[in-house]
Amino acid sequence: MSAGYDFIIVGGGTAGCVLANRLSQNPSARVLLLEAGKADNHPFIHMPIGFAKMTGGPYTWGFHTVPQVHAQNRRIPYVQARVLGGGSSINAEVFTRGVAQDYDRWANEEGCAGWSAKDVQPYFLLSEGNEFFATKYHGTDGPLGVSSIAAPMPVTRAFVQACQQYGIPYNPDFNGALQAGAGVYQTTTRNARRCSTAVGYLRPVIKRPNLQVETNCLTTRVLFSNNRTSGVEYIQKGKKHVAYADAEVIITAGAIGSPKIMMLSGIGPSAHLKDHGIPVVADLPGVGSNLSDHYGIDIVYELKNPISLDRYNKAHMMMWAGLQYLLFKSGPVTSNVVEGGAFWHSDRQESVPDLQFHFLAGAGVEAGVPNIPSGSGCTLNSYVLRPKSRGTVRLNSANPEDRVLVDPNFLAEPEDVRCSVEGVRISREIMSQPNMQKHVKRAHFPDNTVKTREDLVRYARQYGRTSYHPNGTCKMGTDEMAVVDPSLKVRGVDGLRICDSSVLPSLIGSNTNAVTVMISEKASDIISSSY
Repeated sequence: MSAGYDFIIVGGGTAGCVLANRLSQNPSARVLLLEAGKADNHPFIHMPIGFAKMTGGPYTWGFHTVPQVHAQNRRIPYVQARVLGGGSSINAEVFTRGVAQDYDRWANEEGCAGWSAKDVQPYFLLSEGNEFFATKYHGTDGPLGVSSIAAPMPVTRAFVQACQQYGIPYNPDFNGALQAGAGVYQTTTRNARRCSTAVGYLRPVIKRPNLQVETNCLTTRVLFSNNRTSGVEYIQKGKKHVAYADAEVIITAGAIGSPKIMMLSGIGPSAHLKDHGIPVVADLPGVGSNLSDHYGIDIVYELKNPISLDRYNKAHMMMWAGLQYLLFKSGPVTSNVVEGGAFWHSDRQESVPDLQFHFLAGAGVEAGVPNIPSGSGCTLNSYVLRPKSRGTVRLNSANPEDRVLVDPNFLAEPEDVRCSVEGVRISREIMSQPNMQKHVKRAHFPDNTVKTREDLVRYARQYGRTSYHPNGTCKMGTDEMAVVDPSLKVRGVDGLRICDSSVLPSLIGSNTNAVTVMISEKASDIISSSY
């Protein structure tokens, strides 16, 4: 079967849903959105606390890294969403977007003209529908719902106070004038429900006659005619389909999926493509290179009393919480679990924070993190905001159904090790403050035998994991490793763009969902102005 469109968007994740909305605003533009996963129908997706249930299972790709040479040769689970809304449908809903210096670095040092802080700020504001803040740093009418946690758990409040006792000042707004400080995160929720881009952007327009959304579609390759993109080939329900694009194909499959599709289509490092028998359309060595991610390291504490979300692990309490949410849209189900956080310095010589902390009001929330078998606990996670280590995404074969080889190359650089260890040290200092210690029964993980710097280095290498922020594998810029130019056009071919976290030239110092939304908003303007 074949069909014709103006724009084909490959990937119905965070970015794809934004672009589907914006590009289909033009009633004469025929838009097709292809998503490899299912529709976002599972109820856990829409409950804020459902994040705890979504870091594995049928709404993810089931990736693991290759053995990590600098992390005890572990194959680390590497969660990537496979569902409408992508990461915004299964993430922890934390709403942060970095500092101006991140975007000015893109523009002034990394060849991304037009992507400075002043250039991107209007798109952040355009996307944001904040229910609490209305300063010059926030939008209030955008499709992406943002709200404050109505009733943080008692242990979260204790964490924020402990940060202040340690010396980290209280910050009510991490996206305001200053990022540094500790506080309670705002979340991408609206009316006590998750506001993914599938909810905020796609669902309100899904019945537009010029927009077609197809799920369970595995895109196998982009098609070309005389070096110009002509369409895509994909498999749905076991049948091969071809869709043609008169204007552009836009790849929005994420930092792992986008380079995979590019390489399967003959765009990437020529030697690697030839090794797999793939004809070379364009030799772009940067495709699949420059992978970076936030390497998070958790510490877990057992609490004296049930003041965390773990109290709701018991069946009768779980039933009560569900009833409270059903009747009143309140209670623990409205929590995103990752309630509190901080941005701080491993080295006070840094002009902006280089560490981020996430405080989880529970233990064993995510796969691989220890729980408290018969009690309540909490978890504090830290990571280096701008890691120097770089890795790769490479094909395992030319079979589109094979998983790719993901190598984030965690902790390859000594500075990442130093800063990571400092993050763990500061985490333990925060947990030792009076306002936490009055609630803490014991350090559960690691225990008190981990003392020296060498112990902490071993701990970091043994237990760190992805923080779900891969990026950079089709980076934007003008150097020889750049895959797309500042208008997000793929170099060496016509009619093809990439628009997702893979185009980041370098990692910004925060969570990345809001950044992907911003990129998509800006991309829709760039694309629309061309037609």
